[in-house]
Amino acid sequence: MPAGTYLHLEEGLEERFQCAPGPSGWRYTSGRSDGVRVDLVVDARWRQIRVEVVTPTWWLRGGVTGPELAWVRAAGETGSEYGERASGFVSDSPGFLVAVAHSLGLTENAQEDVRLVRLSGTSLSTLTATWRWRLAGTSAYETETEPLPVAQYEVTDLSTGEVETVHLAGDVVLAAPGIELTDLESPPNLLA
Repeated sequence: MPAGTYLHLEEGLEERFQCAPGPSGWRYTSGRSDGVRVDLVVDARWRQIRVEVVTPTWWLRGGVTGPELAWVRAAGETGSEYGERASGFVSDSPGFLVAVAHSLGLTENAQEDVRLVRLSGTSLSTLTATWRWRLAGTSAYETETEPLPVAQYEVTDLSTGEVETVHLAGDVVLAAPGIELTDLESPPNLLA
């Protein structure tokens, strides 16, 4: 079960995480130094079936329900319900990048447009947008035990045209915009 620490470069925040495959999916949990917590559960097809993000003042719970993404967002006990035709959530937590990349199941040089709800800031404000994900290539890096395959994704925000690169090794983000993996206590799970 991989566990480690990501550094959010702009804010200087640490995100301590654990992730593991389960009998019917995958789970990612993390806690940041600013009090933000993430619990992300996906099914065997990498659909985000249960998502909980909690900040010191706001919380959001949701998941995919057929072609819709549904969620409740609140600053207290009673929240407002929302729904959108989208494939899942994305935020600054690297766990969401892993879930989206694997849900697409891209082959080398293939690309797909995916509609996602972005969670922003400590108020967990939401914005729906479309991104184009392309699997640009996979490289093998030698390790002490066996070669480690690293997938390179080019992610284009179709509203701005901005292209960013995400490097994944199984269920761990090795590098992404604004994210640095600073500690990894065990090898990634090399998931199909």
